[in-house]
Amino acid sequence: MQYPVTPDGRYMVVRERLWRVSNPNLSEAERASFVHDLMSARREVKAAKAANDDTRLTKARRLVNAAKISLGERGPVWWQDGAKDFNRHMVKNTPYLDWYTQLDKPKE
Repeated sequence: MQYPVTPDGRYMVVRERLWRVSNPNLSEAERASFVHDLMSARREVKAAKAANDDTRLTKARRLVNAAKISLGERGPVWWQDGAKDFNRHMVKNTPYLDWYTQLDKPKE
């Protein structure tokens, strides 16, 4: 399923919530490396949960967060115009509401 991306390319909308997209200024090699790190960290989260190992889980979640920061999905914003970050906000509470209500949206 393709999620709608805001006209400025900063967010995608999932279940009416904005999620910051990866930094489009990353090289393909950088992006691929960070995605690899993210997927490895997510597998480690799953393994730590299965092992019921809280210490391992904490470390794995830190690795997930670090990969998302590297991708630009968390942490400092990747755009330079000073615009506010609406990551994880409901679209209805953002300036993107008018754009979103005009979309022809399939049910999620």
